[in-house]
Amino acid sequence: MSENLRSQVVTQGVQRSPNRAMLRAVGFKDEDFTKAIVGIANGYSTITPCNMGINKLAQRAEIGIRKAGAMPQMFGTITISDGISMGTEGMKYSLVSREVIADSIETACTGQSMDGVLAIGGCDKNMPGAVIAIARMNIPAIFVYGGTIKPGNYNGRDLTVVSSFEAVGQYSAGKIDENELLEVERNACPGAGSCGGMYTANTMSSAIEAMGMSLPYSSTMAAEDEEKAESTEKSALFLVEAIRKQILPSQIITRKSLENAISVIMAVGGSTNAVLHLLAIAHTAGIELTLNDFETIRARVPVLCDLKPSGRYVATDLHKAGGIPQVMKMLLVHNLLHEDCLTITGQTVAEVLADVPEEPSANQDVIRPWNNPLYQQGHLAILRGNLAIEGAVAKITGVKTPKITGPARVFESEEACLDAILAKKIYPGNVIVIRYEGPKGGPGMREMLAPTSALIGAGLGDSVGLITDGRFSGGTYGMVVGHVAPEAAVGGAIALVEEGDTITIDAHARSLHLDISDEELASRRANWQPRPPRYSTGVLAKYTKLVSSSSLGAVTDLDLF
Repeated sequence: MSENLRSQVVTQGVQRSPNRAMLRAVGFKDEDFTKAIVGIANGYSTITPCNMGINKLAQRAEIGIRKAGAMPQMFGTITISDGISMGTEGMKYSLVSREVIADSIETACTGQSMDGVLAIGGCDKNMPGAVIAIARMNIPAIFVYGGTIKPGNYNGRDLTVVSSFEAVGQYSAGKIDENELLEVERNACPGAGSCGGMYTANTMSSAIEAMGMSLPYSSTMAAEDEEKAESTEKSALFLVEAIRKQILPSQIITRKSLENAISVIMAVGGSTNAVLHLLAIAHTAGIELTLNDFETIRARVPVLCDLKPSGRYVATDLHKAGGIPQVMKMLLVHNLLHEDCLTITGQTVAEVLADVPEEPSANQDVIRPWNNPLYQQGHLAILRGNLAIEGAVAKITGVKTPKITGPARVFESEEACLDAILAKKIYPGNVIVIRYEGPKGGPGMREMLAPTSALIGAGLGDSVGLITDGRFSGGTYGMVVGHVAPEAAVGGAIALVEEGDTITIDAHARSLHLDISDEELASRRANWQPRPPRYSTGVLAKYTKLVSSSSLGAVTDLDLF
């Protein structure tokens, strides 16, 4: 029990009675008042399949906490389903929910003087939201991932939620009929769990495991499998032990552990969103981390895993092949991990990985052997140029056309762009610009999965470029560049592009350039006027006022005073 609460309920005589009476009402007995109080931040929700299995895990965590001699106190936190809100106005709340989740966990844990917290989440923003809160509070904590969904299947091929988005583009292009479109939709998501490829949820669960804030192997387990429930109870036991030993997040979330997380994300082919979220976690933890660090690590870490969206396999396949520990051991052997980082188990990374083979099994091809990687360098690149002086983020591996120079097709919103794609008004060689979708301009930095999937479905994924100050789903691939900063809403150069301007995206040179003179760019900037905020009340208005650049993680507490 925290010193704050213990002093109130044990040592303050008559003042203890109201506190103890309230706690008795929620199940405390006489012998429980000297035990540690452990919060369970429960992200259970039937809003999304990502979170609908979490309540059973939360109840299993309660059992584990009691077994370990502590007292659980469960509370709820929110989620937004990215997959369901994708392409709608509701998607503006997705990134905002990261901050709401972090704030709600901090509020409950600190307001109730909890001694530690076990946070359980499923959908994309649950993971970074929880870890931001954990870093902010710095009380013993562990993260439990709700688990990945198992793949759907239709006509002998594995499906994920992205298959459904791409099918829309295929149908619009006349490549499939309405019946096949419907069958893909019916079979893409067969049950509970987060989106099955190495999309944002599985990317962030992998990063958190690599960082040491969750148990080994837990980040790739299927939501519906018993091992996930067993791992949750085991997580509770480790957390109570961490409370006894006072193993704090500040000892685990360090510059070195963040570098380990970035290395793993590169090796597994993870989501561009990881860049945004790890920058935010680092900011909260008071650790210096910049876009340049991602580029440095990208240059030395190969892509080892053949995973969707651009690859063949899903997270459950990775789990069977050895999971994140197998990937980490390969990186460790080749001096690409910091072996001395502490984990929530109380062991170092080297100790956790001691019994993991140095090479993956030859009976699988999900994880490639070191001497035969999928790509020699990481896939998440930081592009710069006069269109992105603060930087932009792109997946550059596997693109068939690494350099595109073409006329700009400018859209002021995601919806307008999608309409043009479905109406067959986008042509090979075009460079699409979707702007005023950034953190402030959106607000909320929506993901552009609908347009990018429609491009893939229409067969334009290799011949059309796309840049945006918004984000991309972890399910996006192709010659697409997101997180363009500064964003349009603050007068970034993306706001100054005109229809028909020539834009060059060069993956190899990591360059994003508007091909006009400096004088013309300066003239346009002098004539630019900011747009009024789209919202004047409510959470989106507050977010617009507080949020920083995507190049800094889109945090909301950068310049409060």
